[in-house]
Amino acid sequence: MPHLTAAVQRPPAEIAYREELEALRRGDRDPRPPGWALSLRAVKAFVLGGDGASAKLVVSPSLIERAMVTLATSRALILIGEPGTAKSLLSELLAAAISGDSTLTIQGGASLNEDQIKYGWNYALLVAEGPTRRALVPAPLHHGMSDGKIVRFEEITRCPLEVQDCLLSILSDRVMAVPELPGEDGMVFARDGFNVIATANTRDRGVNEMSAALKRRFNFETVFPIRDADEELALVRREAAKLLARSGVPAAPDDDVLEVLVTCFRDLRDGLSAEGGVERLSSVMSTAEAVSVAHAVGVRGHYMRGDRGRPEDIVECLAGTAAKDNADDLAKLRRYLEQKAAKRSGEAWKAFYAARHLLTP
Repeated sequence: MPHLTAAVQRPPAEIAYREELEALRRGDRDPRPPGWALSLRAVKAFVLGGDGASAKLVVSPSLIERAMVTLATSRALILIGEPGTAKSLLSELLAAAISGDSTLTIQGGASLNEDQIKYGWNYALLVAEGPTRRALVPAPLHHGMSDGKIVRFEEITRCPLEVQDCLLSILSDRVMAVPELPGEDGMVFARDGFNVIATANTRDRGVNEMSAALKRRFNFETVFPIRDADEELALVRREAAKLLARSGVPAAPDDDVLEVLVTCFRDLRDGLSAEGGVERLSSVMSTAEAVSVAHAVGVRGHYMRGDRGRPEDIVECLAGTAAKDNADDLAKLRRYLEQKAAKRSGEAWKAFYAARHLLTP
């Protein structure tokens, strides 16, 4: 996809990190699984940093190793966890490193049907010629099997069970039948490199629970929130800077502002002790949400006042984050500001507390 330029809001990982991937390929001397563009060591370096590649997320190295081994076998991989724990980003990075293409993506949802994940038809050609290879319109699974690439299935538990179950024979036999086409064209056999990475949020478990038969065809890996505060702060700073640069903002908020933001998110995500009087929010207070708020704070400061963002901007941005799922969370956030933020030391915390009146009802 060489036509993609800097004007694209979010280029896929294989474009955004093209130079890193090319450097890793040139220096990769380790054995590669059939159909893979990189060895397991190089894929791990691409995701976690190393051999000249930058670290792109904070996750357990053992999880990456297990995920890669799964994808090098005949089993598919499913990443589960709380919303905002970078499951989708991890699946994108793995697909970009393994296949050189992370765009074969299926977005799960209630309206998804088999045609959207397997294949459809150009109806003008279908009427004119009947079912022919030329009239067939490949969908992500068809492309992935034919080209030997990773297919990403986002939010798999949000799509209907009958759509989920159409994966059963594909993941077991590595073949897709196209009964409308005669002869060899009626069978699509998976080439080396094909596999599926699915994601599912723990909060969506039970929406359309996967069948036991389908679960057996996946290895499950849980992606946890970042445990170390310093690592989370560094990630928020790095990712917010990238988003702000694309928004025309030259610098991320100051470190003391980001420290208030990340600490606030960690407190509200984990919940505080009983004597603190503040409950854990039901809304998602994930690292991804913290990055979005940091982005908003930087944009607000730069374009409205010509500065890098202030602690009071966090208060105004938090209302949309904390109250999106449950209005009661707004009251919990107010209690946090009154009882926890008020006791923190530092000028940024004092400004954060002083702006509590901006948290409108």
